[in-house]
Amino acid sequence: MPPFGVPGVAVVFALVVLALVAFVTEIVPNDVTAIGIVAALVVLEPWTGVDARTAISGFANPATVTIIAMYMLSAGIQETGLIKLLGVVLADLTEGSEFRALVATVCTTGPIAGFVNNTPVVAVFIPMITDLAERTNTSPSKLLLPLSYAAILGGTLTLVGTATNILASDFARVLIDGRDGIGVFEFTGLGAVLLVVGTAYLLTVGRRLTPARIPADADRVSEFDLSDYLAFMRVREGSVAVGAAFDAFDAEHPDVRLLQLRRGGTGIAGPHSDMSIEAGDVLVVHGSVQAVNRFREEADVSHLLRESVTQDTFETSATDSTLARALVSEGSRHVDETVAETGFGEYHQTTVLAIRREGDLIRTEISEATLQAGDLLLLRTTPASLRYFSDTGELLVIDERGLEEQLGDEGDALPPVSSTAPVAVGILLGVVAVAALDLLPIVIAALAGVVAMVVTGCLSTSDAYDAVSWNVIFLLAGVIPLGVALTETGGAALLAELLVAIGGLLPHTAVLFVLYVAVGLLASVITPVATAVLAIPVAVDAAARLGANEFAFLLGAMFASATSFVTPVGYQTNLMVYGPGGYEFTDFVRVGGPLQLLLAVVGTAGIAVLWGV
Repeated sequence: MPPFGVPGVAVVFALVVLALVAFVTEIVPNDVTAIGIVAALVVLEPWTGVDARTAISGFANPATVTIIAMYMLSAGIQETGLIKLLGVVLADLTEGSEFRALVATVCTTGPIAGFVNNTPVVAVFIPMITDLAERTNTSPSKLLLPLSYAAILGGTLTLVGTATNILASDFARVLIDGRDGIGVFEFTGLGAVLLVVGTAYLLTVGRRLTPARIPADADRVSEFDLSDYLAFMRVREGSVAVGAAFDAFDAEHPDVRLLQLRRGGTGIAGPHSDMSIEAGDVLVVHGSVQAVNRFREEADVSHLLRESVTQDTFETSATDSTLARALVSEGSRHVDETVAETGFGEYHQTTVLAIRREGDLIRTEISEATLQAGDLLLLRTTPASLRYFSDTGELLVIDERGLEEQLGDEGDALPPVSSTAPVAVGILLGVVAVAALDLLPIVIAALAGVVAMVVTGCLSTSDAYDAVSWNVIFLLAGVIPLGVALTETGGAALLAELLVAIGGLLPHTAVLFVLYVAVGLLASVITPVATAVLAIPVAVDAAARLGANEFAFLLGAMFASATSFVTPVGYQTNLMVYGPGGYEFTDFVRVGGPLQLLLAVVGTAGIAVLWGV
């Protein structure tokens, strides 16, 4: 037996604290932190009691495998085009009303997220909701935050709604005697109540609290506050620029970028042209005020102060360029690459003009900026490049309606739906039914569903693998053995004693409420799956020591982990809408704080009534 006791608990607690600090500060990506935990647990085996086999057991955990399969099944549904079709139909039904647009957003996203992983649902809906905001002359900020919150709420409807639920089911099987996991619809009644209460909040109080950070008619240049970073320059007679090739002249001035050359009624998108610059040409220049002034003096060009560069500068001139916004998703291969390393300019004739990150704007030295998940990019690009980014998933294109119009598609035409749509929907419903009837374990049913989708042509193998958020999978597989160490060394029992101490002063229902609030706050600063791994064993242990209902306390920790609204970093969908909505960190506290407290009260009361404590 390893010498657990005080040394073992101290070592594991130290690892937990280090992990929490790494998760919050994101010194390294969360999945890298989780893998580091695996290595540390084995190195410190005499104190943690975790050998190599146990350390990697998270990769073979039924919850991990089930989550992988559910990502793939969700991709199969997404590929059919049904979700996009629903969004377009609902947009037509809103008839220009902001309130109806909000109703359409939250009342469709929630139910869908109960059966399809909420992250891809939000990814599909962001461009549609942005378009819907333009149609209804509404600030996209008023709709995108409710979109994320509704998707989170929808995840509480069924076992397959979110990874946290699947993980909790496996904990129920391991930690609670006589339980073989959680049924697919076992907590749907309470989930529906939370969804209804949350929806009512978003349509009333939340609607008033949600700010309109981005004006409804915002020009892209003003939205990113770029007026002082873009300028028109006229080439004078005798300027050193006369006769120089457009692309070569751009390379000679690294502090500025030449975005466009105008001559007569035509425009040339730069710097991807070898056209020679002539006297009288007008150049559209991007750079800091100092860099632009330095360029004006060195190149002997005149600054056209009376003319301002706007979005129309790029979209109404006779070039194929356009301004568009695109989001760097967690699954993008460009995460942790600098803008220069992405090859946007060399391969896609795309220039990044600004980056919105967590409420801040990056507008200078952009080529050296390292891209992070959740970054919103303002691109000067071409419609063909936008289509490439959208089709490959390298970036999530926000301005999808504008893209369709630029490419000559009918803006109001219904998006195509795959002929395999009925088959894909049937397979997903079959998986849910088989698992709900206990004909097969959910992990086997989900894997069989993936095979069926690939065999029937609903999903290609490459799309299946691409659909998985592997960073989430590695995170989950890495923190599961940390939860094992916390339990085996007695750390979970020590934390449970704190709840037991509270139980000496308060009734069991009040202890459950305290647990619900504490776990919800923890999930708002680290990921929900990491929170569930750490909190559920503590919750079950505390319930056992109190003589309370262990399953009720497990559900409390599960619901609290899955519903984190207070920060943009706790839940992936919050991070996805952070940039496109132009939000500030405090917006999530102001709108999500009351919602989280409200759901803690309703959730605790519902668990007490339905399962007893």
